[in-house]
Amino acid sequence: MTDKTHLVDHITGHRRMRRIRKADWTRRLVRENQLTADDLIWPVFVVPGTNIIDPIPAMPGVNRMSVDKLVEAVKEAADLGIPAIATFPNIEMDLRDETGSQVLEANNLINQATAAIKKAVPNIGVITDVALDPFTSHGHDGILRGDDIVNDETVDQVVRAAIMQADAGADIIAPSEMMDGRIGAIRRGLDAAGHQSVGIMSYATKFSSGFYGPYREAISTSGLLKGDKNSYYISPANGTEAMRDAALDVEEGADMLMVKPGLPYLDICWRLKEAFGLPTFAYQVSGEYSQVKAAAMNGWIDGDRVMMETLLCFKRAGCDGILTYFAVDVAKKLAKG
Repeated sequence: MTDKTHLVDHITGHRRMRRIRKADWTRRLVRENQLTADDLIWPVFVVPGTNIIDPIPAMPGVNRMSVDKLVEAVKEAADLGIPAIATFPNIEMDLRDETGSQVLEANNLINQATAAIKKAVPNIGVITDVALDPFTSHGHDGILRGDDIVNDETVDQVVRAAIMQADAGADIIAPSEMMDGRIGAIRRGLDAAGHQSVGIMSYATKFSSGFYGPYREAISTSGLLKGDKNSYYISPANGTEAMRDAALDVEEGADMLMVKPGLPYLDICWRLKEAFGLPTFAYQVSGEYSQVKAAAMNGWIDGDRVMMETLLCFKRAGCDGILTYFAVDVAKKLAKG
């Protein structure tokens, strides 16, 4: 036995990694990454009406809420230390059209929600998206002409929408429609309208992914989508293309970068942070959330443990924060120590 021990010490050069793992205090002392409530952005869904809390079947534990109920939920999030929310609307079907024109209504649902939240909870950040998919009758993120999502016409419209969202109180515009030139155009539009302090969080690398399904149910576009989004989202096969796309957004004035989806693209998170050094975020999308919840509900995994582990992975990959539907659950768990 002694001879074998000496042999192991000789092979490892007297280094034993388990020395720093043997006690809770040593593990905490050498922890390289840590998740806090400050790392969380909570995506929320808003619907017309009052006193509505509507569970989303494909996303257990996530609800669509009317503005009044959403304000109450955001107050709780702020009290838990969550610094920001990201709002997404589910508007009436009869308001959706080929061009997504409802996005240009100053008092549309998303702007109503922003104004109400900023009035009631002024200390929480509100992040809004200008993509047209919640507003179109075809489910695409831009204006559809024939079989083509037209780039420049879409950009003109999202710039106008961004200004309206900033007028309503949005702190950060997060354009997700992946049209070319949108970041520079939005920056110029915001500045010209007097919104120089409103930031832009670019969906710098939004991939054409299979993980978006539950989100599309949440905003009621899953049955509307005509074709696919491959002509404007990035192929999951293309990391170098994603970096080029992000570089253009940085050049055009993005303040922050986002990777979407999250876990399947941790390599992109790391590459973006290393290349540009800007605040970098990942969106743990609906499909990522729902698969964890489904496996936990079936007793196949420890849901809380996996929830925390996945979010810590983003920190290890260089992310400054995470958009996650788990945000409130995580913040509560962290508050309990």
